[in-house]
Amino acid sequence: SITFTAIYAFRVAAEARLLANALAATELVLQREQHLSALDGLAAAAAHELGTPLATIALVAKEMEKALGKDPKYGEDVTLLRSQSERCREILKRLTSLSSEGEAHLSRLPLTSLVEEVTAPHRDFGISIKLRPGERIGPEPVGRRNPGVIYGLGNLVENAVDFARKSVTVRWSWDEATVTFSIIDDGPGFPAEIIDRIGEPYMSTRQGNETGGGLGLGLFIAKTLLERSGAVLDFRNSSGLGEGAMVQISWPRGVFLNPEITSASMFDTA
Repeated sequence: SITFTAIYAFRVAAEARLLANALAATELVLQREQHLSALDGLAAAAAHELGTPLATIALVAKEMEKALGKDPKYGEDVTLLRSQSERCREILKRLTSLSSEGEAHLSRLPLTSLVEEVTAPHRDFGISIKLRPGERIGPEPVGRRNPGVIYGLGNLVENAVDFARKSVTVRWSWDEATVTFSIIDDGPGFPAEIIDRIGEPYMSTRQGNETGGGLGLGLFIAKTLLERSGAVLDFRNSSGLGEGAMVQISWPRGVFLNPEITSASMFDTA
């Protein structure tokens, strides 16, 4: 019936808006960083993960357009569905066409400078960001600027800021074996029932009645980029007093020093 179709149209349009908001973050990164060396691998994953829901949205929009005709009340929703489907296709096309060959001259970035770079954009939002260096054994790791790693870490910091009550703590350390980041907020933490699936696309990372949960697409992209650089991510709830969710990102130092995988690693020894 027309009533059922109208209600369904409204619900699908709402999902399309959420999808568009999630993709907007990726689009901004593409505008600001024209040579994202780490996105070539992500492109295939993103295209695969987004292909099915995008096709469903396009198909439903087409069928609703036929059923509703020129309905003045819901015509805008159908138009929105079509336009957002096209926008998604364009973003995916840009992702898959990215290439950064010949970027061997990328600038180098000390680990402490990386910490500052990924946290600076998220200050002045009413949440205190505390930097807490940990154990530092040996020379400081210095690596080539990797936009994928910078974006991935920045996204995790942003997610922590979104759910923190008052503060986010960023810790980092290095030794002969590993380079480690920890991002801890003082929010409600991850729900136990979804903690093992965090990082999957369309998986909201927090309770549904809290802002910032979203589709989980940004977190999926961040996780993919960081894992591609050789990192291992661990999502858990912190046991510290006044602390909520915690994300630990670790790279084996051997990955950074192995010349056979220099292009995939973030750091080298200064």
